[in-house]
Amino acid sequence: MYESWFGMENTPFAKGLPTQSLYESPAMANAFGRLTYAANHNLFAVVTADAGCGKSTLIRRFAASLQKDTHLLLYLSDSQLTPRMLYMEMLDQLGLEPKHNRGEVKRQVQRELDTIRNVKGKKIVCVLDEAHLLEKDTLEEFRFLLNASFDSVNPMALILVGQTELWDEKLRLQRYAAIRQRINIYCVLPHLDRAETAQYIAAHMKYSGCGQLDTFTDKAIDEVFGISTGIPRIINRICEQSLTYAFQQRKKLVDDHMVRYVDEHEMLPV
Repeated sequence: MYESWFGMENTPFAKGLPTQSLYESPAMANAFGRLTYAANHNLFAVVTADAGCGKSTLIRRFAASLQKDTHLLLYLSDSQLTPRMLYMEMLDQLGLEPKHNRGEVKRQVQRELDTIRNVKGKKIVCVLDEAHLLEKDTLEEFRFLLNASFDSVNPMALILVGQTELWDEKLRLQRYAAIRQRINIYCVLPHLDRAETAQYIAAHMKYSGCGQLDTFTDKAIDEVFGISTGIPRIINRICEQSLTYAFQQRKKLVDDHMVRYVDEHEMLPV
């Protein structure tokens, strides 16, 4: 709708931007580097953040960086995973027909991971998304997988990704101590600050190809930051609606009055 008005080649605040065009905050860059290290050294990593703060963006960029000839990525994202379903999903992604017995399914996974690692020479990276929704017995299964070689070497890199409650309401508790003690790397993605919010908006406007990076005035960015508290997902929603409103008003700049109007009249409650 507004893209032609602003001379844009791409929609700037939509989902699914190419990974090379995504804004990378210092915290995001740090987390990316640590996950890469975990993938290359078969470590156990945990990533947490508030909703909308970039977990999916981080994992998408991380997954895109893994070379298929050296790494095998298993991505699991199902809040209803039971231990048996966990192994069945892993076997499905490995292209194997699961057995009926849970114990045999587990041994199938372990044998295939050993083959991939020792025969094919690939590193295995398992990403478990939405991990804050999983029950303790499912999370415990990963500890058992990591114990497969009697603590001598991890058979794969494991990355748990979830909202803040994954740590605050689960892993930090005493009953999760056996899992917590195996964690090698813990990353937290914070909200963006005011300067990072401005850089985020500029990066997305650059991706749009409109040639006018200062479409949002400084005061407009102040408003976007104040309303969003630096949460990228909300920044996207506010900026998208503000560009639409500016187009409707036949304005080439988005100012603070427009952002406030959008917040008061067009934004759904967060």
